[in-house]
Amino acid sequence: MAQETDAPQAPPPAPTAPARALLPFILPAVAVGVGASLVFVGVSVAAEKLQHVLWGPLPDALGVGRYSVPWVFVMLIATGLAVGLVVWKVPGHAGPDPATVGLNAPVLAPVVLPGLVLAAGLMLAGGPSLGPENPVIAVNVGLAAWLGARLLPRAPGTLWPVLAEAATIGALFGTPVAAALVISEALAGRPMRGQLWDNVFAPLAAGACGAVTTTLVAHPTFDLGLPPMGHPHAKDLLAALVTASAAAVLGMCAVYAFPYVHAAFGRLQHPMLMLPAGGVVLGALGALGGHLTLFKGLSEIGELVRRPEGWSAGQFAAMAVVKLAALLVAASCGFRGGRIFPAVFIGAALGLCAHALVPAVHPAVGVATGVLGMLLAVTRQAWVSLFTAAVLIASPGVLALLCIASLPAWLLVTGRPQMQLRADGTPVR
Repeated sequence: MAQETDAPQAPPPAPTAPARALLPFILPAVAVGVGASLVFVGVSVAAEKLQHVLWGPLPDALGVGRYSVPWVFVMLIATGLAVGLVVWKVPGHAGPDPATVGLNAPVLAPVVLPGLVLAAGLMLAGGPSLGPENPVIAVNVGLAAWLGARLLPRAPGTLWPVLAEAATIGALFGTPVAAALVISEALAGRPMRGQLWDNVFAPLAAGACGAVTTTLVAHPTFDLGLPPMGHPHAKDLLAALVTASAAAVLGMCAVYAFPYVHAAFGRLQHPMLMLPAGGVVLGALGALGGHLTLFKGLSEIGELVRRPEGWSAGQFAAMAVVKLAALLVAASCGFRGGRIFPAVFIGAALGLCAHALVPAVHPAVGVATGVLGMLLAVTRQAWVSLFTAAVLIASPGVLALLCIASLPAWLLVTGRPQMQLRADGTPVR
């Protein structure tokens, strides 16, 4: 006689959405994708032109070395004063405290956005170690929500921030894959209606349009041109595990210090004191680490990898530590910017340090896994960390090593404080 079992039945799969339910999202996604890319490219190009003037013809005309110690101090203090003035006087005060904001930007009122754009552009040109991602995402989210509510009032209000974030991430990295990974990671902890791909459809369309527009207008590339790696060996696996874990540990040192450094600048209580004081500290760090430790770090990484034999292991380690300290100070004192691009520089410098210490460590393995571990600690975005590390190295063999190396690195960072604070100054976990 067959015995009946009370084994639980698997839940039925979620139904897929019909095509007619997804088609109306295509045009809004295209519009947001193109617009977000143009905002990103516009801010970046304007900041680069200003940077060229401030760090080129201007010091030349004054008879001062472009990256001499006096000019580094002058520029970073002046940048602190300029951004402090914007935060103090411009309507909206350039948005919330950047230490409390991650990639998921709040919807800001339109009056806030011009000041945020100005503060971000001045920061990018002046030399602090932050990237454009957080303020540009916030600007695009605010614009999309404001325009979308007026042009398509019947569309759900939650649609526009998701489209704008995905579009900007696609524009930043030049590919919609990063946007799809970030959105799918965000959706993992939320209740969803229907299949995952139905929920990702519109953001992916926005990310694709943002990426294509940026590619056509600005021709970005993230491949560092390092020597390709062949079939990975046991030594490569060991190097990947050690480098990613070491980078994660170093990154967590900055994460644990973040609330204390932020509180120290907060005691000054006024942007015209906090930001110039941060400029003084950043000037000292720039003088110590050299010009490669200034700015967001993407162009500077290219200079590092073009001649990795030009620096010793100690010099690579010093640049990584100085850049990490500069990232910590810039994110704590009120400069408007993101943490991804400086973290990529830090991880790349650590990877090249590993190669200089142990020549058997392939530079592609060292750089990719160093970036992976540092980004895991600083951003706590696993997909972004894996993706960014992979696109820097045009070597398929590195991808498997990255996936394996991410496991111990993630164990070192998960459940611990993040490099983001709540309004009361306590770290987000």
